[in-house]
Amino acid sequence: MLIVQKYGGTSVGSVERIEAVADRIQRTVAAGHACAVVVSAMGHSTDELVSLARAITREPDAREMDALLSTGEQVSAALLSMALQKRGLRARSFTGWQAGIVTEPVHGNARLVHIDTEALQSALHGQVIPVITGFQGISGDHVTTLGRGGSDTTAVAVAAALGADLCEIYTDVKGVYTTDPRLVSAARKLDVIDYDEMLELATLGAQVLHPRAVENAKQFDVKLVVRSSFEDEEGTMVMNTGAGFELRDAVTGVAFEREVARVALIGVPVGRHGLATVFGRLAEDGVNVDVIVQSVVEQDVVDVSFTVKEEDSERAVRIVKSLQADLGFRDVACETGLGKVSIVGAGMISNPGVAAQMFGALAAADIPIAMVSTSEIKVSCIIPAQHVEPAVRELHAAFLE
Repeated sequence: MLIVQKYGGTSVGSVERIEAVADRIQRTVAAGHACAVVVSAMGHSTDELVSLARAITREPDAREMDALLSTGEQVSAALLSMALQKRGLRARSFTGWQAGIVTEPVHGNARLVHIDTEALQSALHGQVIPVITGFQGISGDHVTTLGRGGSDTTAVAVAAALGADLCEIYTDVKGVYTTDPRLVSAARKLDVIDYDEMLELATLGAQVLHPRAVENAKQFDVKLVVRSSFEDEEGTMVMNTGAGFELRDAVTGVAFEREVARVALIGVPVGRHGLATVFGRLAEDGVNVDVIVQSVVEQDVVDVSFTVKEEDSERAVRIVKSLQADLGFRDVACETGLGKVSIVGAGMISNPGVAAQMFGALAAADIPIAMVSTSEIKVSCIIPAQHVEPAVRELHAAFLE
C-alpha cells in the first residue's frame, strides 16, 4: 500500500515533534507500506518570515515573498529527512521544483497545473522516502506558493499523481467534528464524511481541511483521512460514501465564520447589466464574494447586497464606488461586525423543513438574521458577530444532540 502522509505546522513545530513524526513514519514503513511525506513549515515560522518582510517594506515584491516563504517548508523537510536517516531509513528531502510540482505563473496563490512524478517514483522504487515541501511549486524558473492551505493541496495532488491508496492529513485535532469542539463540548468526531459535505464545511469556515484540497480529492477520488499527530487513534475518513441521501441524517455539521462584512448597492438600474460589471471587477481584483441577495425595490431598479471578508470590505467598497457613475446606482453602504453560521448535510435533500427548523432555533434564541444563502446540502445565515457562538451552540443542540 502506498500512503501519502502530510504533517502540518504544529506537527513539526519543534525538534521533539519532528522526532515523533519520524517515529510514526517508521511504524508505517515497518507495517509494510511505502510512504511519501509532505510537510508544512515549523509552527509559526511562516508568520515570522512575513513579519521580517514587512519590517523591510510594507509592499514586498511578490516574487521575492514566494522565494522567502518557500524556505520554511525546506527547513521542515530537511530536518525530518535527517530524523528518518538517524533511524536507519532511506529518506531525501524534495523542494517543490525537485518534486516536479508545476503551477500557473502566479505568486502568492498559485494553482497546480501538473506534477511530473519521475523523481518521486524513482525515489519510491529505490525504497527512499521522499519528504516533500508543501505549499510550493515552480513556474518556469520562478518559485511559487499555493496560498493558505497549500500543504493540504500539495499532499492530495501528490497522492493523486502517484496513485496512492490513502492520503493521511496529520494535524492537531483528532478528526472532523460536528462543530468546533472548543466551542461546543458535545461536538462529536465523525468516523466518515462525504466529499461534498466536507467541501461545504471547509468552504463555510471549518479549518480542518482547505477547500482546494477537498475539491482535488473529490475530483481524483483520493481517499483522505484526517487524524491527530499527537495521539494514536482513528481519525475521520473523507471519501465518496456511496450512501443514499435518504439514509443520511439531515445535518452532518455546523460551521461558522467571524469577521464578515455586507456591502449593499442601492438603486441599481436593471437594464445596464450592472451586476456583471460589479462582480467581474471584484473578481479581477481578487475579492472573494460569498452570499449575494437581490431584492426588487421598484420596477426598473433593484438593491443588491453581498458579503465579503471584513479584511476585504474597504477594497470592495472602493471598487464598487469607482463604478457608481457608469452604472448609475444611487448609493453604497457597508456593514461590518457580522458573522456567518451554517448547517451542512447531504440528508437535507430528502428532509423538508430543515431551513425552517434552523430559523426557528435562531428565533427562539433571539438571534436576528441579516441574509440567507442555501444550496442542496447547506443553509447559511449572516448574523451579528456577537451572536455567532450562541448560534452555533443552539444549532448543534437542535440538530446534532
